[in-house]
Amino acid sequence: MKNNIIIAGVPRAGKSTVSHMLSKEFGYQHVSMDSIIAGFEKCFPETGVSTYCGLSSMDTLKLISSKMTPFVRAMLDSAEYDEFEPGMVLDMYQLLPEDYEKYLRDANCEIVYLLTSDVTPQERFEIQKKYDTPKDYTFYKSDEELIEGAHYIVEQSILMKKQCEKYGLTYYETAHEREKAFKKILSDFDEGRRNEEN
Repeated sequence: MKNNIIIAGVPRAGKSTVSHMLSKEFGYQHVSMDSIIAGFEKCFPETGVSTYCGLSSMDTLKLISSKMTPFVRAMLDSAEYDEFEPGMVLDMYQLLPEDYEKYLRDANCEIVYLLTSDVTPQERFEIQKKYDTPKDYTFYKSDEELIEGAHYIVEQSILMKKQCEKYGLTYYETAHEREKAFKKILSDFDEGRRNEEN
């Protein structure tokens, strides 16, 4: 397996949770792209990286993915994390499979997508309410805002799933039996590492 792994996908699908599990279980250094993107938005507005740029949710996703994926490639090409075995686990929402294919396919990283494309927007809203914590910015949004966001997240999940299937990328649905899905991800990951060693 490659030295770094990206856990991509939609909000509240378990990206941070799985990244922390991989970090704890296998020794990866966890890097959250949400905080890096927030830094770009605040300090480098000239880059055009902005979550609140007046575009639709889908167009904002595509914009940030197209701008940040080459940045992730530059991070990987620096080889800073290759000094360690394993390297980093990076969790990132705004990274479309088509941009992974364009910029990262031959980089020193694996990728896994966590999606919730097999639920209705109402079910997705209930997932949000269940797993939001005071540490999440969405915790303080109104139910009306969360329901509207749930429609976007299901739409984005369906797009990511189609692109994963097109490019042969691994994805997991985490809306149902979430803990079981997480165990499956870790089990598959461990099996892949063992197969590489043999």
